[in-house]
Amino acid sequence: MATLVPPTTTVPPACSKPAAVEPEKVDYSNLPCPIPYEEIHREALMSLKPELFEGLRFDFTKGLNQRFSLSHSVLMGPTELPSQSTETIKIPTAHYEFGANFIDPKLMLFGRVLTDGRVNARVKCDLSENLTLKANGQLTGEPHMSHGMVNFDYKGKDHRSQFQLGNGALFGASYIQSVTPHLSLGGEVFWAGQHRKSGIGYAARYNTDKMVATGQVASTGMVALSYVQKVSEKVSLASDFMYNYMSRDVTASFGYDYILRQCRLRGKIDSNGCVAAFLEERLNMGLNFILSAEVDHKKKDYKFGFGLTVGE
Repeated sequence: MATLVPPTTTVPPACSKPAAVEPEKVDYSNLPCPIPYEEIHREALMSLKPELFEGLRFDFTKGLNQRFSLSHSVLMGPTELPSQSTETIKIPTAHYEFGANFIDPKLMLFGRVLTDGRVNARVKCDLSENLTLKANGQLTGEPHMSHGMVNFDYKGKDHRSQFQLGNGALFGASYIQSVTPHLSLGGEVFWAGQHRKSGIGYAARYNTDKMVATGQVASTGMVALSYVQKVSEKVSLASDFMYNYMSRDVTASFGYDYILRQCRLRGKIDSNGCVAAFLEERLNMGLNFILSAEVDHKKKDYKFGFGLTVGE
């Protein structure tokens, strides 16, 4: 007779408690250095403010050596004239621009000469490891239209400070400080002696690997909010809100930035009924095709441009 073996009883193991997740300790003595105060909306501007143009554009850059290069640019398209009516007045124009560039790890020089008489120049020089000098200027034949600006940028361990000097007795200063690994706070002051105006502003920026949120308010009446969501390495969505509590002007916009294998597509739509798109297609090494389109339903203004960029 077969021996009956009683079934074994499996005793379930005691439920182990999940290990408590300790909060990440923040080393406030080793915070990252924030971006400059004037660039806190940098990611949002990349999507919402592409370099739109109208007409035909051709850019050619020739490198003479590793540091020096020459550029040629031709733009043929209409120019808008200021008008008190709602209709947009345009006149056909064309101009040629010649440029020279010198790029060195510690010194960058850019110069431009246009056929309409304008001369532009930009300088960026690293005076030391933490102090950078930036200067730009424009000379024109029109009275009171020439201007110049000098900017000193000091980069600290966890803060940045800037001091600006400009023509027309313009003085400005800004400071931004990292208070956590992701949050930075800053402020600015300026004085325009020629127009007898002064102002003060505050800003906050919160950024992670997936999003960037910024807010800025100034005594001039400006309130600016922006948010960028990084959906993936190639797709970003952006939105901003602009409000002037003195003029009561309000604008909200939504945009996208999509990077493909051979092209980059950016576009936006805002609350004023303006829709824009900007496409950069790489046809070959050093050869890019550009398409620009903007439709303003409110002003009944339609712009379309295409161009080529050739560079070594």
